[in-house]
Amino acid sequence: MAVRDNGSLYSRVINYLNSFQNSYMPIRQPRNVSRQNRTGSRVPITPRNALNSKNNFKPYDKALEEIKRYEDFTTIDWVQDAIHERSRMNALRSAAIENRSSWSTWLLLSYEAGQAWIVVSIVGAIIGLSAALIDITTEWVSDIKFGYCKNSWWLNQKFCCWEIEEQDGSCEEWIDWSSHYVIRWFCYVVFSTLFATICAYMIRSYAPYAAGSGISEIKCILAGFVMKGFLGGRTLLFKSVCLPLAIASGLSVGKEGPSVHTAACVGNVVSRLFGKYTRNKAKMREILSASCAAGVAVAFGSPIGGVLFSFEEMSYNFPMKTMWRSFFCALVATVGMNPFRTGKLVMFQVTYDREWHFFEIIFFCILGGLYGALVIKYNLKVQSYRKKYLKDYGVHEAIALAFFTALIGYFNIFMKLDMTEILGVLFEECEGKKTYDYEKNPGSSQYVRMVFLLLAATILRTGFVIISYGAKVPAGIFIPSMVVGATFGRFLGLCAKSLHDAYPDFPMFSSCKPDVSCVTPGMYAFLGAAAALSGIMHLTVCVVVIMFELTGALTYILPTMITLMVTKTVGDLFGKDKEEYTFGVPVATVMRKDLTVMTASGLRLDEIDQVLLESNFQGFPVVTDKKSMTLLGYIGRTELKFAIDKAKRVRGVSSAAHCFFNPDDNSFSDDSNEESSSSFIDFAPFIDQTPITVNPRLPLETVMDLFKKMGPRVILIEHTGKLVGLITVKDVLKYIARREAEEESIRIYNASSLIELTNNNNNDSPEENRNLRSPMNKKRGSVSFLELGKSRDSDL
Repeated sequence: MAVRDNGSLYSRVINYLNSFQNSYMPIRQPRNVSRQNRTGSRVPITPRNALNSKNNFKPYDKALEEIKRYEDFTTIDWVQDAIHERSRMNALRSAAIENRSSWSTWLLLSYEAGQAWIVVSIVGAIIGLSAALIDITTEWVSDIKFGYCKNSWWLNQKFCCWEIEEQDGSCEEWIDWSSHYVIRWFCYVVFSTLFATICAYMIRSYAPYAAGSGISEIKCILAGFVMKGFLGGRTLLFKSVCLPLAIASGLSVGKEGPSVHTAACVGNVVSRLFGKYTRNKAKMREILSASCAAGVAVAFGSPIGGVLFSFEEMSYNFPMKTMWRSFFCALVATVGMNPFRTGKLVMFQVTYDREWHFFEIIFFCILGGLYGALVIKYNLKVQSYRKKYLKDYGVHEAIALAFFTALIGYFNIFMKLDMTEILGVLFEECEGKKTYDYEKNPGSSQYVRMVFLLLAATILRTGFVIISYGAKVPAGIFIPSMVVGATFGRFLGLCAKSLHDAYPDFPMFSSCKPDVSCVTPGMYAFLGAAAALSGIMHLTVCVVVIMFELTGALTYILPTMITLMVTKTVGDLFGKDKEEYTFGVPVATVMRKDLTVMTASGLRLDEIDQVLLESNFQGFPVVTDKKSMTLLGYIGRTELKFAIDKAKRVRGVSSAAHCFFNPDDNSFSDDSNEESSSSFIDFAPFIDQTPITVNPRLPLETVMDLFKKMGPRVILIEHTGKLVGLITVKDVLKYIARREAEEESIRIYNASSLIELTNNNNNDSPEENRNLRSPMNKKRGSVSFLELGKSRDSDL
């Protein structure tokens, strides 16, 4: 609605903005351009030419823009979104050229150019504020399991005892729940179970999307998948409320993954307030990429690491402008809000001033172990069991996990306290702080006890991570993995230190100085945490930067790189990269051949309604007729339904109305009389005449590159102008799953055949064994296995 010009600045800006919104026009090709002409050089159509063309699509485009463009659980058409955004910018520039003398024109253009920076500034500020609130709440709820502050119940133990602690670590202001060990244990278990119960119940009842980490789903969303509600305000609210409860329950879950999810929710909610991002889902993905970077930045205090994480792990499309906006958003979130409230941007301030030695490379290689492959393998089995048997018992599962974790973990100091606090202790270079007394003589009971506690914590925490990650609570895996690596690294460091103390004259320790400690266990914990994080994330550069920004320890750059390279090598050796596939087949092997198409003529409205009712396809190829299958274009389901609804509402067409899909036919015009126009519907203005097409002999790897880099919803398979099939990303995924299942069945068949053959060899007589190994039997066995392989190939 236009605002009357009263001479004020506000009215003039609003009037001018509304004039652009009313004249917005996506680029559409004229109907009199044939498909043969479109295959040659293309002349760009400006918005002015589109408005002056014979078919004015202005009412259609404006109305179609207001309806839901993408349905739930569908994919974004990046190509069409790019065309719409380019058309909007062309219309804006054309209007600016016509009104170049108006100062309001340049004001509007300046706002358009800086709108993205305004959005990322607001998003970064809100992310930093929410992260600070979550951290404060998490610390208080975690400490309430042990006691409360006598004079200020709302303070956690750290701030309650600020600068008033005794030398032994005691504090008069902090009151434990009881002086008896058993009662304190009971209170710890009760509070942990209560927090998990409240968290799981709220997640199940109000925000199911708030469960889990959310990073995998966000990667799908950034790749173009639509999940309505996953990044909504309800999910943001309940994930922010339940995350401190999940951490305080003692479950082996972290807050870093959920922090990325909440940051993406903030980016989605804020960007929806701006029309530029509401209209264009592809542009909104740029804000979501910046939000993910800010989420990692506030979680680790690592703005550069957050940008690298978004680039290396999250986003498929990460242009230079998105990188700068992500860096700015992470900077605002981290520096502006200072979520650690320490006056520094480092979560774990450590100072390693001791040198490392080349003999320690042996221990560094041990740190780069099998943790990532082990956790991923067995967690997938737990997830399969959870999906099969525990799908309807999410709350009960979370309660049981929290109960047993608290019941067992209370007796181990490295599992009892908050994981962030334990990391700070394990990273320390100086031993002998508070109750975590490492610096005892090797061989003493306290020293052996600490080594045993570290090893037990490593084993138990690994098991709890495997079974806890995936529970119906907000759950991350970054910090738990770092704790596992840090406890194992500290254990290995203490072993190396005891070895040096026992054999100081061993040639391997010849480079050690006599009056300086040769081995630094805190450095081993640091490297172990980096190795575990890299093993579970399958990242290297991002982890290096995050660890340095996390601790401020720049002394051990080379050991960190060595450890992470070994971890990456081991992970690639024992793991499987799901993103890289070598298919070795043409696209014709995977394409969908049984197609539902729209012909240029000969269809009635009731037939199209029946097709829409019986199918859930998001679009339909348009051909001349089903016999020749000459491709004319592609029409989306949303456009098709919109045109039908509009024709029924405006012109009152009947179910027997004839439908035409020929974009090269000019026999229909807008000046037809009402009687004749009610007997037909022309869908030509709604047809995409330039869909992406490939040859059926094109390798499937190249088609996947097209999906990744260009982001079309569907690719049509065309041979000499004839439509022979189509393919979507889901078709490729189904093919991958089918081929993996067939390979697994062949492997199981071969294993069972080998076992049966071994049993027969053990049970049969020597003469029968000789007959079994005869050439005729060998040939018969080979033929049967070959036939099996042929039958498997025929199924593909």
